Amino acid sequence: MTFPDLLNHLLNFVAPALVVGFVCALAGRLLLRKTAGAPAWWTQGAINSLVGLCVLVGGLVVFGRDGRMLTYAALAVACGTSQWLGAGHWRR
Repeated sequence: MTFPDLLNHLLNFVAPALVVGFVCALAGRLLLRKTAGAPAWWTQGAINSLVGLCVLVGGLVVFGRDGRMLTYAALAVACGTSQWLGAGHWRR
């Protein structure tokens, strides 16, 4: 496998976590009431993406391959939970 192929595979593996993480952060800012002490949207998006990447790696380890629908469902739940906790909406 050449380096560009490896880079393409890695970027395609990470892309769902980045997209879902930042979409959750932006949707949280638009749809939910802003709480005091909440981090900036890009910080929350980076945290959500990191949590999502951990879920994707966990799915790869458990199932032996990526792209399983259960892994993507866990990605959505984990990013949503991370957004909820990070924005401080659990304090209400």
